[in-house]
Amino acid sequence: MFYRDERLALFIDGSNLYAAAKALSFDIDYKLLRQEFMQRGKLLRAFYYTALLENEEYSPIRPLVDWLHYNGFTMVTKPAKEFTDSQGRRKIKGNMDIELTVDAMETADHVDHIVLFSGDGDFRPLVEALQRKGCRVSVVSTIRSQPPMIADDLRRQADNFIELDELREVIGRPPRDDRASQREEAEV
Repeated sequence: MFYRDERLALFIDGSNLYAAAKALSFDIDYKLLRQEFMQRGKLLRAFYYTALLENEEYSPIRPLVDWLHYNGFTMVTKPAKEFTDSQGRRKIKGNMDIELTVDAMETADHVDHIVLFSGDGDFRPLVEALQRKGCRVSVVSTIRSQPPMIADDLRRQADNFIELDELREVIGRPPRDDRASQREEAEV
């Protein structure tokens, strides 16, 4: 439930939201996402958190990060750490939980409602703390994937759970094949 006069802030755990959308087989149009929440209240800030590989010549996420930065999102990034696991596989670690938590706690005094795009159960204490400060907290993730992408205790703690799959028609990008066929139809 949203109220048109309430001040909103979005906190997007980039890797978690990407994994949830991928599990539901759709891509997110971040321009539409921002527009949707601007209609739901007075959107003061939209934060997006992600770790970046600094030493890579090309990062597939860099164009998205640049686009978000130039289109009204507050970008919070840090270098990802690369390591080799015990089986010799190359792994990348870039947890942004602390940065998101600190920003949410600082922002809580200036907003009425925080929308957290993550299913990570580690955020349950954050949601509880934000509620103690008087903020309403909505969590966006999915229970429709196998396995569900949201921790049950996070979903229960939130004032409102928004099923990501139900936002598909509003914030989803058309599949790439559909966009190509639409261009072809437009040219005919």
